[in-house]
Amino acid sequence: MAVVGLRCQVILFALLIMASVAYGAKLSKSHYYRTCPKLETVVRNKVNEIVNADLGMAPGLLRLHFHDCFVRGCDGSVLLNSSSNSAEMDAPPNAGSLRGFAEVDSIKAEVEKACPGVVSCADILALAARDAVVKVGGKYWSVPLGRKDGFISSLVEANSSLPSPFMTFAQLVENFAAVGLNAKDMVILSGGHTIGQAHCAVVIPRLYNFSGVPGATDPSLDPTFADMLRTLCPSDEPLTFVGQMDATNGTFDNEYFTDVKSQRGLFSSDAALLTSPLGRRIVRESAAYPGSFLREFGKSMVKMGNIDVLTGSAGEIRRVCSAVNNNGNY
Repeated sequence: MAVVGLRCQVILFALLIMASVAYGAKLSKSHYYRTCPKLETVVRNKVNEIVNADLGMAPGLLRLHFHDCFVRGCDGSVLLNSSSNSAEMDAPPNAGSLRGFAEVDSIKAEVEKACPGVVSCADILALAARDAVVKVGGKYWSVPLGRKDGFISSLVEANSSLPSPFMTFAQLVENFAAVGLNAKDMVILSGGHTIGQAHCAVVIPRLYNFSGVPGATDPSLDPTFADMLRTLCPSDEPLTFVGQMDATNGTFDNEYFTDVKSQRGLFSSDAALLTSPLGRRIVRESAAYPGSFLREFGKSMVKMGNIDVLTGSAGEIRRVCSAVNNNGNY
């Protein structure tokens, strides 16, 4: 009986070791040094080409990485096309608003030319987001690599996991905490809106009949700013494009926080940052110290990029980003 018990303990220990290899392995900045030494140059050059052709692709690539990581972790699942079930890209928070799928395919094609079958789509998303931010004025941060691509993409999970532009501060904190990010990360990552773009659908509820009161406007909006928004967003035109979300028009900087502090944030979730003492403090500090915000943004992006990553044998390296390989179960 003792031998059997010992044997069971050995087997259990081996299984735990295997699990740690598959799920607990750490990402590394040197992961592709031998297998794809020119990876970062290839991705950076292609991202620069893409953003030069369309400045709006900078926020598009950043948002793809964000929306990927909040659903099943940073596993490239946001890139999968719908197959036997409806995929993340077809969820209401993504459908018609996420951009960059074709561009990521073009980056992946360049990477495959340099290093066939080596680099995951999830890692490409992480690198492309960083390079897009740097291209439009942000500060460089090192991206740990080694993610594998997942097999599953779920519309239902995207609906339940992604933060909403209508959330309160407490709801945002809870949403970010569910993926291992704290309140400071939430406020700092909201600064990505500095290169964001928006449609009137997210603004109209704040401009007309706010909280069901006829003719009322959200009192947390600066009145002059609200008047300007009404000229851009008639109440019956939700699909009209508002454009850039802060005053510096597509430059990655701390202007978003200056606008939020002055009650000129577009989303309800932007205004919500001022409803908490912690949120107000981080907004004020980020508005006052641009260099500090840029550094903190990189730190929070690294944390976000580590959400529930697949490593080792837990995932695969997709040949194309929109579909799993033949041995997948999606």
